[in-house]
Amino acid sequence: MKNIQNKWIRAAIPALLLHCSIGTVYCWSIFSQEIADYIGFSKGATEWAFSFAIFFLGMSAAFLGNVVEKDIHKSSLIATICFAAGMAGTGFFIWLGGNQFAANGKGSVLALIGIYVCYGFIMGIGLGTGYLSPVKTLMLWFQDRKGLATGLAVAGFGAAKAIASPIMQALLANLGEGGIYKMFFILAVVYFVMMFVGHLLLAKPADWHEPQTKEKGQGIIDTIKTRPVTNYIGIWLMFYINITCGLALISQEKMIVKCIGLAASVGIISTVSAIFNAGGRLGFSAWADTMKDRNTIYKLIFILSIVFTGIVLLTNGIKNGEGNMLLTILVLALIFIVNAGYGGGFSNVPTLLSDHYGMASISALHGITLSAWAFAGLTGNQMASWIVSHFGTFVDDGHGNMINPTGYQTVLYVTGALYIVALLISLFMVRPNNNKENK
Repeated sequence: MKNIQNKWIRAAIPALLLHCSIGTVYCWSIFSQEIADYIGFSKGATEWAFSFAIFFLGMSAAFLGNVVEKDIHKSSLIATICFAAGMAGTGFFIWLGGNQFAANGKGSVLALIGIYVCYGFIMGIGLGTGYLSPVKTLMLWFQDRKGLATGLAVAGFGAAKAIASPIMQALLANLGEGGIYKMFFILAVVYFVMMFVGHLLLAKPADWHEPQTKEKGQGIIDTIKTRPVTNYIGIWLMFYINITCGLALISQEKMIVKCIGLAASVGIISTVSAIFNAGGRLGFSAWADTMKDRNTIYKLIFILSIVFTGIVLLTNGIKNGEGNMLLTILVLALIFIVNAGYGGGFSNVPTLLSDHYGMASISALHGITLSAWAFAGLTGNQMASWIVSHFGTFVDDGHGNMINPTGYQTVLYVTGALYIVALLISLFMVRPNNNKENK
């Protein structure tokens, strides 16, 4: 009974506290326009703060994976301080930029750079270390249901947007003048407390002893060499493609929803898609626990994504969806399935890696693999934006919204092709693991 309690107190609860805090990075779209208006810059200029946050999330995970491996208390404390400090710093530079814009009518470059540094770089370090810190601990406590355990934590990261979005919108609506920077100060305190409690509770099982590591860098290289190197390259590539495609569609989600005549329901659909994202993280990873080869989950994710992308393309669902119930349902199904697959891809990476390479260096190896997230964070949104701006024509939907149905359909041609590439990688590069010691 005590061991069961420890699983929750020392692993699951602190993991949720950490991931439900850092996962609010995906709430950026809720307040990005408000930041841009308040400091006097275009939304496009401020959007880079989010791209930098995702990039430094992946890169800090890659470079600090060994820190997480050696000392989860140090890494979770780094995550707590960096995430809260980055959020507070973002609030400060929004305040500074707003004052200067009000005084002279010009946006402050210093304030914009400060937001990039705080939200992008400092928070990004907190995101990377905070994301990694509880994962290995969960797998050690729940060795018989590793997928369920990691899925639970990573689901917290995905669910954070659904939980925090209405709270942030309420704060913005009730804090009055300067509500945007006041919100960041309030949330910095709230998330520091949540993450610090998670940091204090997080602990590996008492009977776990870390294997002796070799010289710096050699441990990971030797670990990867235990399987054909094409195996690891395949895992990295299909992870990267899944994130890129997910971000490409998710970044255009609101406009696609407006194309099919559901502009009034954008908020509700966004919340439902966030629930699918979180559900995919938990559901796909728990399902993988029942499979001999966890890579089967990726094959299912890619096949579902290909099928529904193909159906929407063949029916011109985005162009013809308004007023057609069947096509509307198909487009929404595509959005929800891609969100679920996007989340499921995240939750299955650490367990797939542990099956192939064992637990000895899993935090460091998982961190290096998250570099795929970093590069996808720079390519997914931007690829979709470029396609939409270069293909098709923006038209008024009759409700004051400028939409480009052809552009969004073209995004699907590219993501559909990429999903096919990812499926081929999953089938032919990532070979089944027959080493029972790594199971």
